[in-house]
Amino acid sequence: MTTHKIIDGNSNDMKCIDSKSIDLIVTSPPYPMIAMWDNLFSEQDQSIVEDLSKGNAFNAFNKMHSMLNKTWEECDRVLIDNGFVCINIGDATRTINGEFHLFTNHTAIINYFISKGYSLLPDIIWRKQSNSPNKFMGSGMYPAGAYVTYEHEYILIFRKGGKRIFKGKEKELRQSSAYFWEERNSWFSDLWEIKGTSQMIPSAQKNRERSAAFPFEIPYRLTNMYSVEGDTVLDPFAGLGTTNLACMASNRNSIGVEIDPEIAALALQNITVSADSLNTIIDSRIKRHLDFIETLPDDKRERCYKNGPHGFYVKTKQETAIKIDRVACVTQNGSVITCSYE
Repeated sequence: MTTHKIIDGNSNDMKCIDSKSIDLIVTSPPYPMIAMWDNLFSEQDQSIVEDLSKGNAFNAFNKMHSMLNKTWEECDRVLIDNGFVCINIGDATRTINGEFHLFTNHTAIINYFISKGYSLLPDIIWRKQSNSPNKFMGSGMYPAGAYVTYEHEYILIFRKGGKRIFKGKEKELRQSSAYFWEERNSWFSDLWEIKGTSQMIPSAQKNRERSAAFPFEIPYRLTNMYSVEGDTVLDPFAGLGTTNLACMASNRNSIGVEIDPEIAALALQNITVSADSLNTIIDSRIKRHLDFIETLPDDKRERCYKNGPHGFYVKTKQETAIKIDRVACVTQNGSVITCSYE
C-alpha cells in the first residue's frame, strides 16, 4: 500500500515533512526569467519588479534563484543520506532594455548543489519536439544578428553523499524494483526525445495562464531509475501532481507541495484516479517489454532468462526478480490518496 499527499504551502518551509524522510526528489521548479513566473517571484520579493523595470536583469535573476535556494535548503533537510535529487530546468532567453540575454538557470542550480557537497551526476538533455519551421531568433538570413532557438531543457541529477547501500529486505526490494534491459538502454541515455504535455489549466487562474507541467514519462522514468518500491518521493513544486501520479503507477509513496491553493486543489483532483487508469500505464509497460522480446532473433531469445514473478522472458539475470504490481484500488481520505496493489 502507498500513500500520496498534496500539501498546499510554500516549499521554502516544509516543516510538515520530517528530516531525512524522503528517498528521492523529482521536480520542475518555476524557471527564473521566464515571464510567466515573474508574478510568483515578485509576490515574494517586490524588489524584483523594480529590477526588471529598471533593466537590472541579472539582479532579478539572482534574487529569483535565492528564493529557489530556500526550497533546495529544505530539500536537503528532508532527503535521506545517499538520496537523489532530479530537477527538470530550462534556461531562459529574454530581451531587457533592448539587449538579448541567455540566463543559465541550470548553471545556478548546479552551483548551489555543488556548494552543499552533492555529487553532480551526468545530466540528461530533454529535447522537446517542435513543429516550428524556424530554428532561429533574430534577423532572419543576415549574419551576426540571429540566435539559436532553444529546443531542449535539462534534467539535472545530484546525489547526497555516497552510494546507497541495500541490505536484507531492502536488497530484495531493489531486485524486484529493477527495470528491463531495454528500458535501461533508453532511460540512461543522455538524450530524451519526449513530447511536451498540454499546458491548459481547466479553470481561470489569476497567477498563470499555463500549467507548465512536464510530461508524465519524465517523472515516471526518474522514479523507477532512482528509487525502489515503498520509497517516498517528494515534488516541492507539485503543479498538477504529475510526479504523484508517476509514483502511484510505480508503487512508491509521494508528497507534492504546491504554493498556489487553486493549483493544489486541481492536483488533488488530478491524482484521484481509478485503478483502471493506473493499470493501463502498468500494462503498457509490460506489453512494451513483451513486444521487445518478440523482436529478438530465435537464437537470442533462447538465451533469455525466465522472470520468476511473471513468467515471461527477460534479457538478463538481474531482471529475473522484477515484480510489477497492478493497482487493486484507489481511495481518498481528505488530501491523502491511498493505493492498494494486487
